[in-house]
Amino acid sequence: MQHEIKFGSRMVVFNLEYRKRKSLGIKVHPDNLVEVLAPVDAKEHKVLERLKEKAPWILKQIDHFNTYKPSTPARRFINGETHLYLGRQYRLKIVPDKIDAVKAYRGQLWMHSQNPEPEVLKKQLEIWYKHKASVVFTELLEEVLPKFKRYKISTPVLSIRTMSKRWGSCTPAGRIILNTELIKAPKGSIEYVIIHELCHLVHHNHTRAFQNLQSRIMPDWSKWKDRLEYSLA
Repeated sequence: MQHEIKFGSRMVVFNLEYRKRKSLGIKVHPDNLVEVLAPVDAKEHKVLERLKEKAPWILKQIDHFNTYKPSTPARRFINGETHLYLGRQYRLKIVPDKIDAVKAYRGQLWMHSQNPEPEVLKKQLEIWYKHKASVVFTELLEEVLPKFKRYKISTPVLSIRTMSKRWGSCTPAGRIILNTELIKAPKGSIEYVIIHELCHLVHHNHTRAFQNLQSRIMPDWSKWKDRLEYSLA
């Protein structure tokens, strides 16, 4: 059952499920879903009281998951304008043509287009970015997944979509969702986000165990996290 409860000025949505267990369990997932598992004989008002006691911890977990806040500057899609791809700046070169094609080459982003209107170019570039994201993200996921072999996690399903509030997330079912905008970041930063989400398949919250695992898999993760925030600011 889905409920919501107000903590100060913030509203938190949580799923409440009753199970055969001795104590109350609370999990905060990367998509900000709060899962509450209560003993079958627990009274709902007692569950809510316990949630209010745990409010600081729950909000801290949610805030951790919300540290990814992508922001993309407005673009006009004119010649000479710079666009990011894998951490590098490329100058836009618009070429009226009978075909639509995009290619990053020697510091320039060549856009061949049948219709050079800004809105059309924007859509064309978004399609190109998503295609590149699918290729690069899949390759990086395949590269880092063997590092998690000892944890026996299933190969996650990878989804790519534009998100306004985070670079990546994962679901309890094991699906990893990555922001298309990540294709503009350096490969090391993309790898960091993938590893971050894979760590959440082992440890759902930002516990000490999670931090230790992330540091063990990628000792220099903080550098790439900073690069991510800096390069796309």
